[in-house]
Amino acid sequence: MSDKTWRKRALVVAAGVGVSAVVLSGCTSPGGTDSEEAAPEVVDTQIILAETNETTSFNPATPQSNLDINGKLWYATHETFAYINDDMEAVPNESFGTMEKVSDDPLTVQYTLSDTAKWSDGTPVTTDDLLLGWASGSGYFDDATVDEEGTVLSGTQYFTIAGSTSGLSDTEFPEVSEDKKSLTLVYDTPYVDWNLQWLFDQDGNPLPMHIVAEKAGVTTEEFIEAMQSTPRGDPAAPVEPNATIKAVADTWNTAFDVTSLPDDETLYLSNGPFIVDSWEPTQSMTLKINEAYEGERDPAYSTLVFRFVGDSQAQVTALQNGEVDIINPQAGGDTLQLLESIEGIQILTGPQLSYDHVDLSHRGEWADPAVREAFMKIIPRQQIVDTVVKPINPDAEVLNSQTYVTSQTDPYEKTIQTNGSDAYAEVDVEGAKALLAGRTPTARILYNINNPNRVAAFEAIQATATEAGFVVEDIGREDWSAQLESDIYDVSIFGWISPGVGNEDIPQIFASDGGSNFTGVNVPEIDELAAQIQTMTEEADVEEARIKVDQLLFEDYYGLPIFQSPGVEAHTDRISGVTFMANQTGPIWNFWEWTAEDAAAE
Repeated sequence: MSDKTWRKRALVVAAGVGVSAVVLSGCTSPGGTDSEEAAPEVVDTQIILAETNETTSFNPATPQSNLDINGKLWYATHETFAYINDDMEAVPNESFGTMEKVSDDPLTVQYTLSDTAKWSDGTPVTTDDLLLGWASGSGYFDDATVDEEGTVLSGTQYFTIAGSTSGLSDTEFPEVSEDKKSLTLVYDTPYVDWNLQWLFDQDGNPLPMHIVAEKAGVTTEEFIEAMQSTPRGDPAAPVEPNATIKAVADTWNTAFDVTSLPDDETLYLSNGPFIVDSWEPTQSMTLKINEAYEGERDPAYSTLVFRFVGDSQAQVTALQNGEVDIINPQAGGDTLQLLESIEGIQILTGPQLSYDHVDLSHRGEWADPAVREAFMKIIPRQQIVDTVVKPINPDAEVLNSQTYVTSQTDPYEKTIQTNGSDAYAEVDVEGAKALLAGRTPTARILYNINNPNRVAAFEAIQATATEAGFVVEDIGREDWSAQLESDIYDVSIFGWISPGVGNEDIPQIFASDGGSNFTGVNVPEIDELAAQIQTMTEEADVEEARIKVDQLLFEDYYGLPIFQSPGVEAHTDRISGVTFMANQTGPIWNFWEWTAEDAAAE
């Protein structure tokens, strides 16, 4: 369904950019599984889930691997301290471990691992693994200075992450217990999302330290010793890189990117309910019950299959033919109408915490604000909404904010009154021509050629852009996401989807040093707000900051949001327990609560 995800944002995004919303003050405990309950009887059957994208990595935290499918695979095969339910609440997962705020001044949080947390090779999950996650997510050792395009000019950037280092970057070197069961973080400044650390696939969550170290040619002990003896990085005074930390970081950054199932099983160890069993490239990936798992999220079926089906209509056909059990398509056109004609299925709908958008490069010819403004004037957003979204949601409207979506009613209505979006309510070809003043800039447009909604958006934009004088080059491709950090395009069409909690979309996407700042946007006031928003404890202050960022993005001619994505899920009557999930996890959010008829009934 969605294509890219952002790290801890609050409300939104699906194949494009991200948004954030409310702040969680602490973990709550609705739902979940009673630890005293017996594990469910496992039925020897499979549940097949259709997914738009194909797996590209077993480490979803890097910029090149920040795809929704990689995060979903991580979610099914890994545990952490909590998970997000369909009410956007953080539910503690004490079978993995506990987190406790032990002090407000300074903010101090202790994480304690359970005795049952372990990797599928039998190795316990310890603070060694958490230290690796902290090192990757904090940027603690970095002393790099980078230019507007993200090129390192001096110093060293060790781990490259898709998200922001906000939060973890303000912690001291962690305190670790002798038994390697507890790790304590002390924050230099207050951090509003402290309770969301280590909750998401990109949020400093660890890969197995013993495996990463081995692949890097060092021992776990050597890596920890190197970390303990290396001070916090200072870009103003860069030093020679630590060879051991660099070797581990280089391995973490790239060694887990894959195009087929590796012969080396250690590259896809699991500490969660499922483990990868097989992979047929371009077709499907099969997960089996992880026999080493001792946590509380025990599935009641033996096999989970991701079937890679990019086209939404093809997903509907596969559901109708019984080839898949659950679909979560990038809904468009007649998707809902087709589903309503099928007997024996359940349909779930609702607004997704996601939105589609058009982003503009701030480099080269496009560094000229007049070029970006001219292009924004010719994006036919209403036409795209009418074509793509209204067949599913007749009440759909053009999205006019980069920091809130339409379902966030109150703050959304406030921001669109002041952010300047009204200047782009209608296509203005003549206004674009006036800005270009006879120039004919090249617009290389990147999008996912396997997503019908993106194809429709491209075709609509191509027509009006050409009329205004832009020379449009179609560089749509299957590997579009891997190109977002490249310089092969000037315009990108995609979307972000959010977990529904937290406030990290601003620093991750819109700060000049954000891990997902693909456009090169560099507005000092946004950088200041991105830093401040992480220390705000009042929702009114967060809202004010987000509204200001929204205004600054329009003033900088960042690009335009198009629409909040409609969500459609459907499953056969053979499956029970599926509920609509608006965030990036989709229906898989409670996979351990699903039940299915046995194989004989299939």
